[in-house]
Amino acid sequence: MNRESQLREEIQQRVKELYEIKFQEEEFIPGESYVRYAGRVFDEDEMQHLVDASLDFWLTTGRFAAEFEQKFAQIHNVKHASLVNSGSSANLVALSALTSYKLGDKRLVPGDEVITVASGFPTTLNPIIQNQLVPVLVDVDFETYNINIDQLREAIGPRTKALFLAHTLGNPYNLDAVMELVKKHDLWLIEDNCDALGSRYNGQLTGTFGHLSTYSFYPAHHITMGEGGCIITDSTPLKKIVESFRDWGRDCWCPPGKDDTCSKRFDWQMGELPKGYDHKYIYSHVGYNLKLTDMQAAVGVAQLKKVHGFIQKRKTNWQFLRDTLDKYSDELILPRATENSDPSWFGFIITVKPNANFTRNDLTTYLESKKVATRLLFGGNLLRQPAYKDIKHRKVGNLENADIIMNNTFWVGVYPGLSPEQLNYIAACFASFFADGK
Repeated sequence: MNRESQLREEIQQRVKELYEIKFQEEEFIPGESYVRYAGRVFDEDEMQHLVDASLDFWLTTGRFAAEFEQKFAQIHNVKHASLVNSGSSANLVALSALTSYKLGDKRLVPGDEVITVASGFPTTLNPIIQNQLVPVLVDVDFETYNINIDQLREAIGPRTKALFLAHTLGNPYNLDAVMELVKKHDLWLIEDNCDALGSRYNGQLTGTFGHLSTYSFYPAHHITMGEGGCIITDSTPLKKIVESFRDWGRDCWCPPGKDDTCSKRFDWQMGELPKGYDHKYIYSHVGYNLKLTDMQAAVGVAQLKKVHGFIQKRKTNWQFLRDTLDKYSDELILPRATENSDPSWFGFIITVKPNANFTRNDLTTYLESKKVATRLLFGGNLLRQPAYKDIKHRKVGNLENADIIMNNTFWVGVYPGLSPEQLNYIAACFASFFADGK
């Protein structure tokens, strides 16, 4: 063993020792300890991977990113996975890719319509606006909180070119119906799978139905890199366009630190550039720099080893809450899985019925006072948000359910870091609210 290898081994042992000292499991004290809605779940392996990457001092995308992309694509049985610095960036790059001139008549152009839901996350809507496209806002169904299929059919018009739909809190939407419409009307489909890693529809992983699919690795998500995201696709042409938009808009596909992988670096002629212009400095798109660091990817490689256990724990935690809270269904709308689906749940969503004798704020304020974290379903009806009051858009119906969600809906956590004691405490807090809190 050479000196460098010996030092690395010693450092890794010290990291393990530090983890065991610094991150000892804390005792849960009901009413004093905060029950989080989400959070990072890790051990010394993630820290050792992170330190290993830092010792290379390769500060951009590198060997761990390549390993993660290969393994993530294999998990989904697709050809390509492209890492970016966040799930929101993944959404931006995925939709921007569909505007590429390289897609010919299939490209999205300003004024084309993209259908999404009104009660989604802002960064599913934002790329539509940022690319000068027109969002068409559709309502969702209660219990599943996914797009209403009848309204989706109604929403498709002569300028509709794409669907950009998220699997809400991990619950797949009706992919049979969606894919039928995609094929019938020759539409692009981007699956926002940021909240649904590991969910299945008819046994098939979500994220593998769309032309492009996006993921988030923020600490709240199924696996984490701290920050980070990914785009997967089975299309090699789309993969090249995705990575062009991610990497400054350049036409060159060489990874950082590599040159001339095309074997004709000085033999291209594109646009009005002189023949032989360095391919590394030819730009085919108005792009960004949205790569992530290899240190982040290293954490992701370690997290992938745990992903199946994380998914199962989310399902178990969700089912516990569903069974426990069923007794309150007279006043609460409780969630259900979409037919033919097996969700990898991101959270447990609850809507206070409009005729209940208490409000959502009554219930969430009570839970928060008991140190149980709650979150709203993102921005509610996004058209009510100040950021979107003047956007060009089209909508189907009056978005009644989105307004109810804005006023009556919230969710609590099911993430793998919740212990049985914490889950029982959440259930006890609901019981005490219904006994005397309301």
